[in-house]
Amino acid sequence: MAVEMKSCLILGSAPVEDASYVREFLEEAPYVICADGGLDLARRCGIRPDLIVGDFDSLQGSLPADVECVRLPVMKDDTDTMAAVKIALERGYESITLAGVLGGRLDHTFANFCVLQFIQQQGGKGQMADEATRVFYLSGGKLTLRQLKGKTVSVFPFACHRCVVSYTGLLYPLTKHALYTDVSPMGVSNEITEEEATILVHEGNALIMVLMENT
Repeated sequence: MAVEMKSCLILGSAPVEDASYVREFLEEAPYVICADGGLDLARRCGIRPDLIVGDFDSLQGSLPADVECVRLPVMKDDTDTMAAVKIALERGYESITLAGVLGGRLDHTFANFCVLQFIQQQGGKGQMADEATRVFYLSGGKLTLRQLKGKTVSVFPFACHRCVVSYTGLLYPLTKHALYTDVSPMGVSNEITEEEATILVHEGNALIMVLMENT
């Protein structure tokens, strides 16, 4: 019998127009960590976090007195989000959803893609989410997408020259096909056509982006 991973939700401080999507993750990931200004997002959603991590250079409100807080130095190597992920993994949370981490500063968004890669390298499972997008990272293995028929999905090699992939349940299926970083980005804008679709990465690493709004 497979052992179920402990799940947590980490909230970042990227701009969020409609924060209602955040609450949909609480049932599966009831343990909530706020990375710095992610506390402002938690307050907008009416969520009381279990832990707050950061140097608090982006927090708009004040810190609550009754929530565990890990204060980080301003001069540090890790981003607040990466620090929050490392603490989550240390505490046994291997399935991690990152919300409020897309958009805003481009450098932070890219750094959060690297955080997603780090989670899998440590044996965990991660996803990033905002109002309209879900992002996954695979270094080998399979991602199954359920009940997303009609949604747009794109696949890109990440931190490597190429990745070799197979798709089922997509408008443009592939079988052990190589996607490259330096030629036409043919992994863009596929469509999920079945109630269950799969993306299998045979070689290399892939970022998988699903647009939750129909285009």
